[in-house]
Amino acid sequence: MEIQGSCSDQFSAVREAFANSLHSGADVGASVAIYLDGEPVVDLWGGYADQAGTQPWQHDTITNVWSITKTMTALCALLLADRNEIDLSAPVAKYWPEFGTAGKDRIEVRHLLSHTAGLPDWDQPMALEDLCDWEKATTLLARQSPRWEPGTASGYHRFTHGFLIGEVIRRICQQSIGTFFADQVAGPLDADFHIGLAAEHDHRVSEVIPAPGPTPSPNPRVTIPVGAYVTAQDTWSPQWRRAEIPAADGYGNARSVAAIQSVLAAGGRTPSARLLSEATCRTVFDEQSHGIDLVLGIPVHFGMGYALNASDAPVSTSNVHTCFWGGRGGSLVVNDLDARMTFTYVMNQMTYLGLTDPRGQKLLQAAYEALAL
Repeated sequence: MEIQGSCSDQFSAVREAFANSLHSGADVGASVAIYLDGEPVVDLWGGYADQAGTQPWQHDTITNVWSITKTMTALCALLLADRNEIDLSAPVAKYWPEFGTAGKDRIEVRHLLSHTAGLPDWDQPMALEDLCDWEKATTLLARQSPRWEPGTASGYHRFTHGFLIGEVIRRICQQSIGTFFADQVAGPLDADFHIGLAAEHDHRVSEVIPAPGPTPSPNPRVTIPVGAYVTAQDTWSPQWRRAEIPAADGYGNARSVAAIQSVLAAGGRTPSARLLSEATCRTVFDEQSHGIDLVLGIPVHFGMGYALNASDAPVSTSNVHTCFWGGRGGSLVVNDLDARMTFTYVMNQMTYLGLTDPRGQKLLQAAYEALAL
């Protein structure tokens, strides 16, 4: 199986690990990218865009990256904070007045970014068509009460995260999150990442492949169960692709994720311009929670929009100023501000292993071993 793309000699171990993952069958189709100081040093892809193995994964193949989309939504909020258009410590109701009811008047923007707002799900069942209805999703969230005291603990806001932050951005900018992201982030960086996918891109989408085997048993450490759920097959529909669900329906590949997220690792500067200040990049590391996440049932340290490096974290590195998140099924993005490195892995074959998926972990380990050289 031929690996395509470019890889500097220093990171040849990453290419080897990537090839092994494809040859072993662990991956069907995938891409991996590494940026140093905002410049690409690894941009590889290979395998197949379809489960049958008839369509090669191409240079411009994109796929649903699930919760890596949250890092894009967080970056939009950081951009507005950098421009002093949003105060991360202000009440959400300052920007979204209808939100300040039912005990939510003390919820601050930082609580939305760190999954500590107490709104991990809706109080009523939400079908796919409901998640694709922005007004319904946000109006319902504005009416309900938090499930725990905001700011005291994290409980992963699987889908609500994007609607909450996205509505704040919409109130400030009078633009949907997908439009704001395209105009202010992806466009200036010439990055092929989309929150809400136009039909013109459908022909190059690799549909995600459902995880094999039975669904894992519930984690006994989960204390706040959530109900909103989307299947892999749901994401194959035009309804899902056209909607803006900014916690889960972003489309891109490793290159486009890295091109955008490397802004953070490089201290806010792109090769052509400065998108964020160094100080705003560092606000990511203002720890907002530290403990067993009430929804995920695993130890997570959340900063502003990202999980933070820690010895008990599912992704841990030797550099202090490292933040990360992953997408359902196994995709991963890691920003290391100390090394000024961004690592990304995006694939179509899903697993149930989440942030501990060995495919991404092995590639990340190879990247750090190469970095040490």
